[in-house]
Formats: sequence, structure tokens, C-alpha cells
Amino acid sequence: MELITQFLDIVLHLDKFLPQLVAEYGSYIYVILFLIIFCETGLVVTPFLPGDSLLFVAGGVAAAGGMDINLLSGALFVAAVLGDNVNYWIGRSLGHKVFKWEQSRFFNRAVFDKTHSYFETHGGKTIIVARFMPLVRTFAPFVAGVAEMSYKRFLPLDIIGGAIWIFSLTWAGYFLANIPFIKNNLTLFVLGIIAVSLMPVFVAWLKSRKAAAGA
Repeated sequence: MELITQFLDIVLHLDKFLPQLVAEYGSYIYVILFLIIFCETGLVVTPFLPGDSLLFVAGGVAAAGGMDINLLSGALFVAAVLGDNVNYWIGRSLGHKVFKWEQSRFFNRAVFDKTHSYFETHGGKTIIVARFMPLVRTFAPFVAGVAEMSYKRFLPLDIIGGAIWIFSLTWAGYFLANIPFIKNNLTLFVLGIIAVSLMPVFVAWLKSRKAAAGA
């Protein structure tokens, strides 16, 4: 419970946590952020890592002089694309074995099933749209691999989605995070980003509940 509390404190106070990391680790911060984004997109067991809010706050820290925005956004773009590709090939190699997996602390079967259903309905555009949907973002490339989506189709969609996600949020943070009103209310702003990014997942859940009730 204490670890969960500490993790939530970090996520909700990235504006304080990230500058401390920059001060403590210097240029190694790029490696740390690279690994966070890589794991958040590349491993189905780590969908809980911060994504959208981290990118926005990192852009703000870069604007304040803590990091180079071009190096930051470029490194995180590579991390996002590599993460998705690793996730895709893990799913591709495991194939339909995953349908036999049950709920566990390391694999959320319910989220996987919802992502698979969404993928079946919306096809390739899921790879792009999912970049802005926590949880779904982590499972989408994995599901694409399980569904044996053509890699020639997956890769360009993944690159486009990764570029839009990384560059839009880091540069938004770069230009907006240090505006006095936003800076003074950054925790609330981060909560807003998390809420907005979770909205599609919540809407999909409501639709599935409504469909189940009407069945």
C-alpha cells in the first residue's frame, strides 16, 4: 500500500518530482525518461506508468532550462516506437495463447479483451488513436501482434501515432507549462490531462455496460 501511495504521489506531483530528478541525475534523465516511455508502451505488465502527463511536464521542465527539448522529444519518440514494436512482436510470437490467460497481477485480461474488441471494430486507426488512451495504449500493439496485423501496415501507423503523441505533448508542455496560471495550478492541470486521456476508456466502458444490460 505504501508503494502505491508513493507512486500516486509521484504521478500527481510530476512538476516537483521531475525537476528533482534532473537536478540529481543530470543528463541521465534522458535515459530514465526513455526507459519509462519504453516500458509504458512496450510491456503489457506496466500500463500504470505515467505517459501523457509525464510528456507534458517534461516539456515544461525543458522550457525552464532543465533539458533540451529537441533531444528530449527525439529520444522519447524513439522510445515510444521501439516500445510499440517490442510489444507487437511479443504479441505476434505468443499468438492466440494469450486467450487462455486468466486475470493476474501481471496481466489485465479485461483491458486486453476491451482493446481487442476495439481493435476488431476500428482496425488500423486504433494504433494511432490508442496513443492518447492510457491502458489501451499499452495493449494496442500487443493486440495488433496477436491479431497478426501486417507489419508493413503496423509500422507506418505506429510511427505516425508515436510522432503525434510525443511531439504534441512535449511541445505543448514546452510552450504552456510555464505560463503563470498553468504553472501555479500544474497539479490540477496534470489531473485534467489524466482525466481527459482516460475519458475514451470510460466512454467505452459505459457503452459495454449498456450493451451488456440490453442483451
